[in-house]
Amino acid sequence: MSTIVAAGEKLNYQVHRGTLHSVSHPLVLIHGAGGNLMHWPGELRRLPDHTVYALDLPGHGGSAGRGRDEIVAYTEVVRAFVETLALPTCILVGHSMGGAIALEFGLCYPGRLAGLILIGTGARLRVAPQLLSGILNDFAATVDLMAVWAHGDHVDPNTPRLYVRRLRELDPQVTHGDFVACDRFNRTDDVARIAVPTLVICGTADRMTPVSYSSYLADQIRGAQLLILPGAGHMAMLERAPAVTDAIGRFVASLKERV
Repeated sequence: MSTIVAAGEKLNYQVHRGTLHSVSHPLVLIHGAGGNLMHWPGELRRLPDHTVYALDLPGHGGSAGRGRDEIVAYTEVVRAFVETLALPTCILVGHSMGGAIALEFGLCYPGRLAGLILIGTGARLRVAPQLLSGILNDFAATVDLMAVWAHGDHVDPNTPRLYVRRLRELDPQVTHGDFVACDRFNRTDDVARIAVPTLVICGTADRMTPVSYSSYLADQIRGAQLLILPGAGHMAMLERAPAVTDAIGRFVASLKERV
């Protein structure tokens, strides 16, 4: 693990430098609400031949600072992170709330992007009132409920158990702020302005960001590719790690000629 001070906050991240890092765009992985960089499968964090940065957002994982309750505020953290690392362009890979951050980045700083990869996210992210109130009133029970909602029916039982353990390590106030940020996010009228190569990935069993959310993104963003994974839930990148990693690898390879 490495740390960097960006915008006055100490951020924790993991970096993998592949052998082709000088001729391919680096990837920056942005986790979802209540998550950390370990919500990304190891094979993606160590994608062969590519440079991959996996970031803990402020107040999450090993990062210091406070969480946020606005997507635009997290977007400014990511902007500071890539600028501090002196990355001229990158490919943002965002899951759920991280996907909203990536979309906001694409709208605000399109010149800094070589591509977008959006997993289990949407142009608008409505959050069930039951989750928003439950996180503050009965965090343990709400985390258990979230684990059910976040995974497909046929997932390895160890995956939701690990999800619960990691989420319970986080301050409930930070988790609540994340979901408030998601609930406030609405770029349905704006995503058609995104003009960078985009890959959209979702699972048919996603209860939190249904397939219709991803289909809307793919329809609105010109030239976007859509990958729908049968039976996968909201944590598709962990539930179907080989398929997701392979799709991302092929997408990133297709962008090399733009370097």
